[in-house]
Amino acid sequence: MSLSHFFFYLAFISSGLGLAFHRTHLVSALLCLESMMLSMYIALSTWPIENQAASFTLIPVLMLSFSACEAGTGLAILVASTRTHGSDHLHNLNLLQC
Repeated sequence: MSLSHFFFYLAFISSGLGLAFHRTHLVSALLCLESMMLSMYIALSTWPIENQAASFTLIPVLMLSFSACEAGTGLAILVASTRTHGSDHLHNLNLLQC
């Protein structure tokens, strides 16, 4: 395993641990998800360069567009929950109530 692969794995794992253990605000959860997507994007964009494969160059662009859609949806949920509950604390949100 090369050093760059180790850093990609380390970034993904640390983002996942941040999502698992620091769940107080919705903003911090969204930032952890975005950093996971960014580490996956960087890893997928360097993978065709390392393997000299030209057929996988479209995958990072599709993943980046899905990441932008996910970020937009997350921010919309953040604004909606802040307007209805008054804060973005995750312990105030109950998915069983409307």
